Amino acid sequence: MRVEQEQPVYHIPVLLKESVDAMDIQPDGTYVDVTFGGGGHSREIISRLGANGRLFGFDQDEDAERNIPDAPQFTFVRSNFRYLQNFLRYYEAGEVDSILGDLGVSSHHFDDSERGFSFRFSGALDMRMNKRAGLTAADIVNTFSEEKLADIFYLYGELKNSRKIAATLVKKRAEKSINTIDEFLEIIKPLFGREREKKELAKVFQALRIEVNQEMEALKEMLYSAIEALKPGGRLVIITYHSLEDRMVKNIMKTGNVEGKMEQDFFGNVKSPLRPLSNKVIVPNDEEIERNPRSRSAKLRIAIKQ
Repeated sequence: MRVEQEQPVYHIPVLLKESVDAMDIQPDGTYVDVTFGGGGHSREIISRLGANGRLFGFDQDEDAERNIPDAPQFTFVRSNFRYLQNFLRYYEAGEVDSILGDLGVSSHHFDDSERGFSFRFSGALDMRMNKRAGLTAADIVNTFSEEKLADIFYLYGELKNSRKIAATLVKKRAEKSINTIDEFLEIIKPLFGREREKKELAKVFQALRIEVNQEMEALKEMLYSAIEALKPGGRLVIITYHSLEDRMVKNIMKTGNVEGKMEQDFFGNVKSPLRPLSNKVIVPNDEEIERNPRSRSAKLRIAIKQ
C-alpha cells in the first residue's frame, strides 16, 4: 500500500475517523466509497480491511485516478455514483456492508483554475466534474432562458435576487457571449453589496456547479441505489454540506424517499427501508474546522438498512 505522504495534497478528508468508524468495517466485508476524490476516506477503509475485504471507489473525474491506492482489495470505478447499482452488478459484488459518500467538492477542484469552480481564479467558465461530457457553465449562462436561470440561482443558490441576476445575464449575453470567469464576474459583481460579495458569489457558483453536474438528480439516484445495494444491517454514511442535499439525505434516512413522504403501518410505525442510527448529526469539532475551514458546514448522517 502506498504511504500517505506520497499522495498529492488533493483534498483533506472531512470527518475521517467519525465517518469510517460509522461504517463499522469488518475485515472481510464489502464496502463502497461513492466519492473517491483524493482517496483519503478510501485509504482509511483499506487500512481496516483484511485480505478478503473489498472496496469499490467511484469517481467520474479523471484526475482522481492519480490517487488510486496500490491495494489488492480496491477497485476504482470511473463513473458517476448515480450508476452505483449497475457497476456493483457488473463486478458481481452482491449486497454490500456499508456505503460512504462525502458530498463536498474537493479542494483540488477549487484550486484548479482550469476547471472554473472558483471565482478566485481566471479561466474558462466550465465547472464540469467529468470533463468528457455534458454542458459547461458557459453553455448554461449563454443558452438557458431567463426563467430557467432564475430558478437555478433561487433553488440551488438560495439567492433572493435570482431574477435580477438572470435578467442581467440575458441582457449582457445578447451583446457578447460570456465564456470566462472574469467576464462572468464583471457582470454579476455589481449586483451584490461589498460586505456580502464573497458569500453571494459563492452561492452563484454553487448553483451553477449543481446544475452543470446535475448533482441533485445524481444524488437522488445514488441514494435509492444505495438502499438496493445494502445488506440488511448495512450502513449508509453520508457527509453533506448544504441544505438542499442534507434535506434529501435526512428524508431518505427517515422515510425511505427524498421527498420525506411518511408512510405508516396499521400501528403508526414509519415504513422505511432505513433507520437513522441517531437523530443527532455529527459535525466537525473546532480543531478540524481550524485545520480545514471547508469542513465548517459538514454534517454526518448515518442510517442502517432494516
